[in-house]
Amino acid sequence: MERTRHGLDEARPPTLAKVRKVLPLLLSALWVGDKVRRLLQGPPGPYTYRPSLLVQLYANLCVWIDQRTPWHTLPVPVALAVMIGDRIKLREQNLHDTGGYPTLPQPEPQARGTEYLQYRMPEGTFNDLHAPMMGAANTRFGRNVPTEFTWPDPEPRILSPNPRVVSRELLTRDSFVPATSLNMLAAAWIQFMTRDWFSHGTGDIKTAWQLPLPPGDDFPQNPMLIPRTIADPTRPPDDKSAPPTHVNLETHWWDASQIYPTNPQLQASVRTGTGGKLTMVNDQLPPPLLDQLGQVPGWWVGLGLLLTLFAREHNAICDRLAGEYPNWSDEQLFNQARLINAALLAKIHTVEWTPAIIAHPATKIAMSTNWWGILGKDFHPIASRLTEEEIVHGIPGSPTNHHSAPYALTEEFVSVYRMHPLIRDDYSFRRAQDDKLIEQRTLDQVTDRHGNELLQATPIQDLIYSFGTLYPGALQLHNYPKFLQHFTRPDGKISDIGATDVMRMREFGVPRYTLFRELLHLRPIKTFEEVTDNPQWVRQMKEVYEGRLDRLDLMIGMFAEPKPVGFGFSDTAFRIFILMASRRLKSDRFFGNDYTPAVYTPMGIEWIENTTMLDVIARHYPGLQSAIRGTDNAFAPWAGARA
Repeated sequence: MERTRHGLDEARPPTLAKVRKVLPLLLSALWVGDKVRRLLQGPPGPYTYRPSLLVQLYANLCVWIDQRTPWHTLPVPVALAVMIGDRIKLREQNLHDTGGYPTLPQPEPQARGTEYLQYRMPEGTFNDLHAPMMGAANTRFGRNVPTEFTWPDPEPRILSPNPRVVSRELLTRDSFVPATSLNMLAAAWIQFMTRDWFSHGTGDIKTAWQLPLPPGDDFPQNPMLIPRTIADPTRPPDDKSAPPTHVNLETHWWDASQIYPTNPQLQASVRTGTGGKLTMVNDQLPPPLLDQLGQVPGWWVGLGLLLTLFAREHNAICDRLAGEYPNWSDEQLFNQARLINAALLAKIHTVEWTPAIIAHPATKIAMSTNWWGILGKDFHPIASRLTEEEIVHGIPGSPTNHHSAPYALTEEFVSVYRMHPLIRDDYSFRRAQDDKLIEQRTLDQVTDRHGNELLQATPIQDLIYSFGTLYPGALQLHNYPKFLQHFTRPDGKISDIGATDVMRMREFGVPRYTLFRELLHLRPIKTFEEVTDNPQWVRQMKEVYEGRLDRLDLMIGMFAEPKPVGFGFSDTAFRIFILMASRRLKSDRFFGNDYTPAVYTPMGIEWIENTTMLDVIARHYPGLQSAIRGTDNAFAPWAGARA
């Protein structure tokens, strides 16, 4: 027996023994190599992200695994580990600053008093105290791909294939396809968020893009005109040394600027001047404000009901603060309530909206980890005392870090949030009390002034109930609202929003689908058949793009992709999300170093941490408590949801 065992030992390759000998040497070599590398590179700059060689090796391994076996098909613990590695790679290689391009002299913001140290400024200044203009309104969008790939195609190539043809042939809704894991509150919510995050402005019709209509197209304008985005006013007008840039008219920060306008004078106009509160009339937005909002393209009843809900939440926070701090001034109460309300919106988006729209088990854990750490909400009070490492602590309250570029939202971030198929064509409004039908309207009857009429004539409670029990559209080809392809703006101009979405991505130099994937370290796509498993879509894309896979627009590829289990949008779009969802928290000092009871007040932290979207709804519309009973996520379909 001993000889047999000895013989087996001799026959078996001593792999484990070799690994045990080699691994310490390998780790030591990596450690020494990393020290030498850092010594040669010198002290890191303020926007230098230098993972150790071992961490880089881990990230590269995760990308290699993901390209061969997509993360969402792996066991949950492995999927989480791969996503962490993907994020490391993206933080290192996919944050690119445009601030170094030639710039006209810009005035530096002037601090007034010391309020900027503790409160958010209307224009988004002084979030980073070392770079007070970082992320402020009217500063440039950054990039998530190397800037040498962001030159827009020259004319006429940029118009190929014709965006109007792309819209008609690949986007037009044949029949409504619902996203049955969500409700219409989820669709309204993302537009409510993007109104805070970014705006390129309304564009210049005098220098419009001109799209000739294809034969048989009955659009009432030939050529179709798409206003060209206003040129970056901070760039010398004749500068051609770098790809074009554009500025964000909103602040880049997650600061609820859709509720608290960026313009200080406009912000003052929505305040009562007493108790820190926002102006409401019978607990609704005042008619003059609604009239003004109704003139802004994209305004509809979904935005109105969420703006009303969180304006009321602001005032409720003011009441609570006034009870806790009776000597505070109107200004103190307003600024403190804004700070709390903005953080609450960010938390709801992170741990409620996101897990609803990407409901894979791994992403649910990942989003909870972003806010509360890997041990979750219950253990967060203990874990947060042990370390500031974000994976254990959660990002809020961990050290602020911009990683490899100054903070800015990016043109690629804007592109992946073009989610118009979520919008329905038809809406049934029902009474919350008994589900009785009030009326039915089409999309054009819930936009601009028509939407305002509905807001003023129908109890908000019933509108929220209706949105909670209606499915939005699925984000896929052939599910774009027809009304938006023939959309009359408040100023009377007619446009195809689908064609505009396509044109904007090209105009901003966002790489087309296959290149975009490669630059974000995804598995390369070599054929149309690899884009989608729908043979009809393959045939249609080949026809529209004349067999040129390299010309496939990003949005079309993302809408064609099969989605991971539980996902409302594509895995390609998710790459930007992996990077930017945590960056919007990690770069913002009010979610980082200053996410403390000293800044937010103990009551403020408690309000944020213990309030859900369902709590907000029930607080202001208690008549909905029975409708939401049994629902654990306000953005999932409520009982009795319908297509």
